[in-house]
Amino acid sequence: MPLTTAPDTLPTSIATAILNLLLPHHRTTGPAPAPAQAFPHQLRRITAFVRDNAPVVFTLPGFPCKSPNPAKVLGHLPDQGERLSLTFLNTLCSEIERIYPPGARVIICSDGHVFGDLIGVPDDHIDAYADDLRIQIGRMGLHSLSVFDLRDVLGDLPHDTKRTRIHERYAPTLEALRAEIRADDQALALYRGITRFLVEDTADWTGTRSALQRACRQRAYGVIQRSRAWGTLIAEHHPGAVRLSIHPQPVGAPKFGLRLLDAPDAWTTPWHSAPVRRSDGTWALMPRAEAARMGRLVRQGGRDSHFEQDRAACLPELSVRLP
Repeated sequence: MPLTTAPDTLPTSIATAILNLLLPHHRTTGPAPAPAQAFPHQLRRITAFVRDNAPVVFTLPGFPCKSPNPAKVLGHLPDQGERLSLTFLNTLCSEIERIYPPGARVIICSDGHVFGDLIGVPDDHIDAYADDLRIQIGRMGLHSLSVFDLRDVLGDLPHDTKRTRIHERYAPTLEALRAEIRADDQALALYRGITRFLVEDTADWTGTRSALQRACRQRAYGVIQRSRAWGTLIAEHHPGAVRLSIHPQPVGAPKFGLRLLDAPDAWTTPWHSAPVRRSDGTWALMPRAEAARMGRLVRQGGRDSHFEQDRAACLPELSVRLP
């Protein structure tokens, strides 16, 4: 039965029920599930929407662009991996609407332009990726989703100008970030994870491995600075929203880590991998070079979509399910 018939004394109970729908998908570094009461930041913000009888608004920085490494992805446009993730997010909103009729919506804050120069992806590829996300959302009728990017903030200014403006206005200093990474295990894990992705995503490096790692460590600081700047800008434009994250987050953190797909690897995303459909209907995410050895390539709408597993092939245990 919908919960909006509850009196005004029950908004926290409704917020708890909403948060309980998210908890099975919590992406965290913690060892065990935690109850809704362990997430005071999220409960407070959801409760505020419930008191106003308004849709709960979530912001999710992510869906930046495809990895520039052609051995990892099918191309520079969204594929079945993104479609599965978008479907999951919209389904989550539908589940919320069943218990809270005002429902929920997710604003996907596509952050590719924020650090495109640091990850080696052309700005026109980033534009095409975000534009196609919007097309896919409309085509699939995912009415609870929308896309927000730097073009919504700074219009048609040159991309380098946009990056400079948000960095100068919002980014933490390099000195402060380095001190935080030295002192905080969570920040250190994020720094190491981004460094690893930068190394893996570099497809045309001609120097030594050690030189590449040094360069990626320096670029990782810049990616985190820009990501922090983007997060602050999002908070200005969408005040009160419940902040989601694609990265693992500790229990009780201001950001709620959310698994887009049911994968045991906490760092796997559709934009760093290729989707493979198993013979039993489940999905696996893996680098394209590995996926190509596991099955046949499927094309949809004139471009590469995913791989279908050959029955004789054995996929590693990195599986994802439709929600």
